[in-house]
Amino acid sequence: MSDNDDFGAFFSGLIVGGLVGAAVALLLAPQSGEETREIIRDRSIELRDQAAQYADETRLRAEEIARDAMTTAEDLQKRGQVILEEQKSRVSKSDTAKPKEEPKEEKPAEESKTKKKSS
Repeated sequence: MSDNDDFGAFFSGLIVGGLVGAAVALLLAPQSGEETREIIRDRSIELRDQAAQYADETRLRAEEIARDAMTTAEDLQKRGQVILEEQKSRVSKSDTAKPKEEPKEEKPAEESKTKKKSS
């Protein structure tokens, strides 16, 4: 995530630096208005191309990260499915290995209750 923050900071710095540089160039430029406009036009085209290049690089990087995330998610899903099947198998083995206990008869307790009522 820090790579994304570093890239965002770099890109922001690039834009701000370009704008500040253009403003300083306008204020300190010894050329005529027409020459200044041509320089501004050329510089804006250059900045636009750089921004497009960085945007393309960022898009490609984001697509790569998304592919990696999908691959990791699929791997985790497969591992989870294997673990689930193993646990199901263990549970079914333990159910078949244990003898089933029959419920205990509680007739003597019931008989004692009926004897107390009749007395």
